[in-house]
Amino acid sequence: MVMKEIEIEVYGAEQICASCVNLPSSKDTCEWLEAALTRKFPDQKFKISYIDMYNPPESLKQKSFAAKMIEDDLFYPLVLIEGDIIAEGNVRLKKVVETMEKYGYTMQG
Repeated sequence: MVMKEIEIEVYGAEQICASCVNLPSSKDTCEWLEAALTRKFPDQKFKISYIDMYNPPESLKQKSFAAKMIEDDLFYPLVLIEGDIIAEGNVRLKKVVETMEKYGYTMQG
């Protein structure tokens, strides 16, 4: 049984990362991730949100992380789960699934 609903944040930008030219956009990655995780973990709630690093929401935490991404020239899309960087650039579903399992999520099928 999942103890708490985890928060997954996908940071990115409209423009595709220069190092990630043949990869999907950050927003597409977020939508793909949400669909894939919903299939793998049905009836197990999680929160997933897309944050534009050049236009972050009012949340101070998200604003400062977006600024850090730009400052440190991090690859995007960048996936955070509960504040930890899980993937940067080419997001691998396997890594995200493994991390969710550490939080008590159980894969179906």
